Amino acid sequence: MAATTDDTDHAERTAATESPRRRARRRGMGRIAMAVSVFGELLITAGLVLGLFVVYSLWWTNVLADRAADKQADQVRDIWAHQEESSGRPAEYDSKNGIGFLHVPAMSKGEILVEKGTTSKILNDGVAGYYTDPVKAALPTSGKKGNFSLAAHRDGHGAKFHNIHKIEKGDPIVFETKDKWYVYKVYAVLPETSKYNVKVLSAVPKESGKTKAGHYITLTTCTPVYTSRDRYVVWGELERVEKVDEERTLPEELR
Repeated sequence: MAATTDDTDHAERTAATESPRRRARRRGMGRIAMAVSVFGELLITAGLVLGLFVVYSLWWTNVLADRAADKQADQVRDIWAHQEESSGRPAEYDSKNGIGFLHVPAMSKGEILVEKGTTSKILNDGVAGYYTDPVKAALPTSGKKGNFSLAAHRDGHGAKFHNIHKIEKGDPIVFETKDKWYVYKVYAVLPETSKYNVKVLSAVPKESGKTKAGHYITLTTCTPVYTSRDRYVVWGELERVEKVDEERTLPEELR
């Protein structure tokens, strides 16, 4: 049956009144959808930027630091190879490129160049640095009793002390110079302490259980992993000193 005139008029009036409302709702929904879309794109962009920053911090800085450390290490060994015995330079001569190499088999298979200072500028080159402040380290080459205290990054910039948690009591730590091998033995580990606890660097590190002066070595780095909140500390004591022969034969602890 065909629609009556009244029915037709009512349908037209309804469509006329509802159409603007629907259009308004559609416009409102469109704005919300656009806002959600823009917000989603911003989140994705932020995620990508954060991801790139993580890659840069934990991978690319390692690449750059390792290159710098290798270059400096080559310079140190070149200086050693050409340094004459009659040069008059003391055994602890600092070439500004480094004073020697740290070997810690339990932590790393490679050698770690040691330089003067623990500032970011030094450590960011993928090396370990000996403390000059707040407690000055005693260099083993001086022959004096004291604490040879060192620091290095645990994550990024070479991450030379990344596996410090693998070091255990009894493990060897060897410091190599041009003329001598200094062989230490780990006797204490402190998994966590305040980064403001400078007593761990003392000439006699009492927190390690020692009460008398001796020839100690201390390794420090950040903890937990991927943070710089606290410090991880390893202590060792000198067991013996070996002269370096012409072939630079490694001590038995490194063979």
